[in-house]
Amino acid sequence: MDTQVSVLCDYAADYQGKLCVQGAFDTLFARQFPVVHPICSLALRLCLEVEDSGDHKLGISIVDEDGVALDKEHMPINGDLKVALPEGTGFLTRNLIINFQGLRFEKPGTYYVDVTLDGELLSRTPLRLVQVPAENQPAEQDAAQA
Repeated sequence: MDTQVSVLCDYAADYQGKLCVQGAFDTLFARQFPVVHPICSLALRLCLEVEDSGDHKLGISIVDEDGVALDKEHMPINGDLKVALPEGTGFLTRNLIINFQGLRFEKPGTYYVDVTLDGELLSRTPLRLVQVPAENQPAEQDAAQA
């Protein structure tokens, strides 16, 4: 099984087998922490081959630099993945889209969206959270008065 695409984005859809991705990103900026990102999607495109046939367990988790899940109560997200290729087919692709709402990040740093298959890491997508300085209003007022 090969991961052709693993990306965080604003929106994703599967349209007649085509993976449509809008607003791919790997960095979020915030003035203060904790911060909540209201909505995003993980877009995956998997290439499956005959040797991948069978029942599998797929897991998805967002973890911090120390490997701690962002939401320990709801992650990892687990699902069943049944792979069966039609006879005579060498490979096929499948798009998987996972929507996230209200992701809460406690601190700046690097996070990872880990996708596992049968307990083994299949893909790791990095996400950087950066704290930007709050606007310095007194300095702006001083500059306006000068």
